[in-house]
Amino acid sequence: MGDPKAPQAGLLNVANLLTMVRLVLVPGFLLVLVHGDGHDPVWRAFAWAAFAVAMITDLFDGELARRYGLVTDFGKIADPIADKAIMGAALVGLSALGDLPWWVTVVILVRELGITLMRFWVIRHGVIPASRGGKLKTLAQGVAVGMYILVLTGPLATIRAWLMAVAVILTVVTGLDYVRQAIVLRRAGLAARRARRS
Repeated sequence: MGDPKAPQAGLLNVANLLTMVRLVLVPGFLLVLVHGDGHDPVWRAFAWAAFAVAMITDLFDGELARRYGLVTDFGKIADPIADKAIMGAALVGLSALGDLPWWVTVVILVRELGITLMRFWVIRHGVIPASRGGKLKTLAQGVAVGMYILVLTGPLATIRAWLMAVAVILTVVTGLDYVRQAIVLRRAGLAARRARRS
């Protein structure tokens, strides 16, 4: 916890600007992804570039905010929304184009939305930190989805299918682990509250 008397970082800081760039990229990315019939290799390469920029800014904005004291209430809310928005747009767009099975999109989106809501559910008892598995899941999803955005054939298409399988497995396993952590955290919080009252 930071010093409550410490000055709040201004809204317009580098970390928040990177988050806003990601949010602005989402509609542009979708338009480029589905341009024409949605399968033009050149337009898909442009879509991949937009997705890559979004993923790279995701790596930096949180780190910058923590390292330089730029954490704001806006950033706490907008950062996870931007993360889910770009990934969700990519998954739904790829499934709508017939390039990715809908069940993959549903599994990933249900997990991401569910864990986000669960974190809000237990936030009064404590924060569930991002685990190493969760970070690995994010990396696997980003690489796999990025490869699906590109028009690939042959061995590369096979590799991306295996990468997506790994991403889905990590998505489910880490999701279950977060549920376990949330239950433990909530029980500990409720027990502490009862102890204070007695």
